[in-house]
Amino acid sequence: MSPHAELVSRLRAAWLSGKTRPMEYRLAQLEGLGRFLDEKKQDILEATAADMRKPPFEVEVSELSICRSELNHTLNNLGAWMKDKHVEKNWATQLDSAFIRKDPYGVVLIIGPWNYPINLLLVPLIGAIAAGNCVVMKPSEITRNVERLVAEMLPRYLDEDCFAVVTAGVEETTRLLENKFDYIFFTGSPSVGRIVMTAAAKHLTPVTLELGGKNPCYVCDSCNVQNMARRVAWGRFFNAGQTCVAPDYVLCSAEMQEKLLPALREAITEFYGPNPQESPDFGRIVGDRQFQRVQALLHSGHTAIGGQTDAEERYIGEGLGRTAGRRGELQGGGPTRCGPRHLARQPRLSSLPTAPTVLVEVQQDDPIMQEEIFGPILPILTVASVDDAIAFINARERPLVLYVFSSRKEVVKRVLERTSSGGFCANDTIMHMTIPSLPFGGIGQSGLGRYHGRSSFETFSHQRSTLLRGAGRETLNTPRYPPYAPHRLPLLRAATETKRQTTCLLL
Repeated sequence: MSPHAELVSRLRAAWLSGKTRPMEYRLAQLEGLGRFLDEKKQDILEATAADMRKPPFEVEVSELSICRSELNHTLNNLGAWMKDKHVEKNWATQLDSAFIRKDPYGVVLIIGPWNYPINLLLVPLIGAIAAGNCVVMKPSEITRNVERLVAEMLPRYLDEDCFAVVTAGVEETTRLLENKFDYIFFTGSPSVGRIVMTAAAKHLTPVTLELGGKNPCYVCDSCNVQNMARRVAWGRFFNAGQTCVAPDYVLCSAEMQEKLLPALREAITEFYGPNPQESPDFGRIVGDRQFQRVQALLHSGHTAIGGQTDAEERYIGEGLGRTAGRRGELQGGGPTRCGPRHLARQPRLSSLPTAPTVLVEVQQDDPIMQEEIFGPILPILTVASVDDAIAFINARERPLVLYVFSSRKEVVKRVLERTSSGGFCANDTIMHMTIPSLPFGGIGQSGLGRYHGRSSFETFSHQRSTLLRGAGRETLNTPRYPPYAPHRLPLLRAATETKRQTTCLLL
């Protein structure tokens, strides 16, 4: 038996024992996860700094704070979520009990990405624990120091009979996916998502795929340009653009573009100073592949802000620098053994900053419009009207999130009602991610399934339909038994069919 198969078998035995089912056990494991976040906060800050030189403020906001919020929301509500949900019954079952029981799936695999290596691994873990599953976690090998920290420290806070961390590169992850899991949760690119879904299909394993895509941002002429520029610049360039919900491109009129460019330039200077390359508030990325890919995208359109490159220093734009392979890619790199205090030192060039670039005169068929940018570049395309913007959006794959900026409620409503996306946010970017009660997920190319808050609990729970009937009252069952008699049929229909309500739903 391979080590992975042995691990899965061991966790399945623990799950079958019923150990993870009691609410008290789930709460204890969640509390342990909370202690990990609190006691290892400094280690997390150091590991993310070593991997990406991510500013501590960004780590607090996008990694630690979101995990704590998700954890506390789950602890506050788990008792209510676990309760059986009783449902309406027909006449024949009025004396019986019919309800939905939330059962754990069993042994769950969670594959995390590198762009938010704590958040996007632990938030789904919270849901899987809350639902009563055993879990195998596979953090990204790209962020090596976070991987080591999670692999060596997190198991000390959880029950090692039921939770395990696997460190693996491409080949090891491929072999890991050959095992039968009861649920797979993957965050990464659509191309790798297809690989995961293909592996899951061999065992008919259900999956959640949190992918990405090109998130449109329509800017109406009637909006506060300065406020809009600040919010778009923050959302686009947070984490050096490596955010799956970042606005990927802007749609606006030619008149609005003329107003928007100086406002964006002012916002960038306000956030990162006159030389963003020297700003401590820009994160770093970790490899050459993404740099080369993003550098190639700069040939699209015309550079209005930034855009300079230096291949020797992996520098793009007014400080645009080194970037790495797409989040969640199954890239090389085997198991790691160093402790979290012995942080892997990246090559000197990988510590260089990234900074914003804005492109104009971008065409629909330009390379930058064919794939998710996942870097600090913001293209602007001009459209004549909101209807043209809607048509442009609807002609493409449905995005993970759609942004609209307008002071006119009718414009926001029009875009909301005539488009389709995983999520929708008006007059801001990314902030919908901070609400645990809002389900998060994509649609079509941008993903499959939902999580966050109760949605995480339900994602990792099997909705088990349950009917508990009494053993007696057999006379009531006699009309359905052979030999069939036609005169019994009206009685059976009355006892089992749901009747149409007479209330008009249009009023």
